[in-house]
Amino acid sequence: MRLLPLTIFCSFAFCLSGVSLAAESQSKSDAVSVAQQVDVLLKELLAKEDVQPADLTNDEDFLRRIYLDLSGVVPSPKDITLFGLNGDAQKRTVVIDQLLASDDFGTLWGSYWREVIMSRATDQRATLVLSGLEAWLVEQFNNNRSWDDIARTLITATGSVRETGETGLIFAHTGEPEELAAEISRIFLGIQMSCANCHDHPTDSWKREEFHQLAAFLPRVSVRRETQGDPASWIVRSVDDDPRRRNSNFNVDQLFRGLDRNRDGQLAKSEARGPIQERFDRILEVADADKNKMLSKEEFEASRALAMTQQQGQGEMEYYMPDLNNPASRGTLTQPVFFIPEAKGPKLRDDADDMTRRHALTDYITSPTNPWFAKAFVNRIWSEMLGQGFYTPIDDMGPERIAMFEEVLDLLADGFVKNQYDVKWVYRTIANTDAYQRQIRTKNSEHYVPPFASASPTRLSSDQIYMSLFKVLGAEQGLATFARGNRGGMMGRRTGLDPGKFLFQQTFGLDLSMPKDEVIGNVPQGLFMMNSPIVETMIRGTGDTKLSRILKDQSDNEDALREVYLLVLSREPTDKEINIGKEYVTQVGSRTEAFEDLMWSLLNSTEFISKR
Repeated sequence: MRLLPLTIFCSFAFCLSGVSLAAESQSKSDAVSVAQQVDVLLKELLAKEDVQPADLTNDEDFLRRIYLDLSGVVPSPKDITLFGLNGDAQKRTVVIDQLLASDDFGTLWGSYWREVIMSRATDQRATLVLSGLEAWLVEQFNNNRSWDDIARTLITATGSVRETGETGLIFAHTGEPEELAAEISRIFLGIQMSCANCHDHPTDSWKREEFHQLAAFLPRVSVRRETQGDPASWIVRSVDDDPRRRNSNFNVDQLFRGLDRNRDGQLAKSEARGPIQERFDRILEVADADKNKMLSKEEFEASRALAMTQQQGQGEMEYYMPDLNNPASRGTLTQPVFFIPEAKGPKLRDDADDMTRRHALTDYITSPTNPWFAKAFVNRIWSEMLGQGFYTPIDDMGPERIAMFEEVLDLLADGFVKNQYDVKWVYRTIANTDAYQRQIRTKNSEHYVPPFASASPTRLSSDQIYMSLFKVLGAEQGLATFARGNRGGMMGRRTGLDPGKFLFQQTFGLDLSMPKDEVIGNVPQGLFMMNSPIVETMIRGTGDTKLSRILKDQSDNEDALREVYLLVLSREPTDKEINIGKEYVTQVGSRTEAFEDLMWSLLNSTEFISKR
């Protein structure tokens, strides 16, 4: 009798598993299909400009490119050799799927999105949530949680900052509505609204009132430290759930009645007591609307509310658009309205509580009728993988901006929406396009060449350099020692992040909004790589290093050179490079010393820190 329920349960579980696998298979098939449609459309658009796309790149360059983009590391020499020997016509699609399924995918892109979210933090204490936010994002990407779910969780987050990583976005800006409104628009819609905080946007159609109507979704967020002096006690919560604020209106009313001893509904200075009497003249300056030298109950409430709003992170029951002509005043009561008319969402009551407002904002942002949510994500990932976006800069989009090959962006964005904002679908689709897999072509400065006709070489991110460097050196188990004694490394330990990776982000980090072709290296970065004692130690031709093992296994210098090039640059050396290398070994006299110099040169080459 007990077997029947178990059998039914197992059959049901098997069916669910089958549905899940079928859905995943359908998503993969759709990604490849849309990739083909992208290439057909892009080829037609390029033909109109009389441009012939470049051929597909070779296996070595493709493998290095896709490994860096989906896992953050260069492939091993074994990976390169096996891939080259593989005769399967679908091997590129297979390796794309394998890398998307690896934990390295979430590690790379969780770190990337942590930087996107925290790069414009307005509170220096934001370092407290860095490691928690990154760990949470890594988990979301590896579990392939949908982008709309990730956005909703970040915007509606509550809880302990140290224990709840998704509070990072709110904590980074102390819950301030104006800062959050600007960042939510930038991160999730690719639209810069911050200019409209003080005036109508100078180059876009957004009005100042629209910006503050967006901020009006977010006033009831409280960011407080529960225990004074304890940096681990910061809490993000709704004002509605904060007992110290929930009954604030009642407390103000009770306080006013207690002070208004003659019960005339007006509070004079002679009736006030304690701190209120001491500050009474100053309160009159900002709250005495009728200038009768007394405070009505409404004026008294307004003065108390203004005092609360002037304390960052305290939260407020309602939102008031500041009066630029009278900054000391409370401003104009403003109700939440979403600024993109196409986006469909719920109609809010004026007395809606915090979570109702924040969820409503997320409904508008993630609505399939809001074109900018899908476009912003697709444009950003396309730019990161191909070196140039449809819109540049990637987070300054909008109806007044002109996109390059907008039809291609629309095709990808529509597919993203139809696949329920499946994050890996976007990476899979882009990676399967011929546009992504093309060769690099030398640009002729005399003639305009439209984008996406060939691959664009781009500088690696700090994470890609860091993880690839130590894969090449074989120092995966000794990363913590890399930043020992270094200020950046010590800061990394205080934030809970990998000290070495944090140090690299401090040295090689860049503005993620900057166009890729404007990213260049600098002297400190070059000196860091050339003079690092860890790098110097790990490229020795003696002891337990990768170079030492190559020299022991390969007695022939040409074979050793091939192994070193595969290890560092993920490709075979050219005949010219082999001849130069062999000549240098002969010239130096010491085989070990010569190969140390050669490996150091390759690690410090532009090719190593670039994606080709």
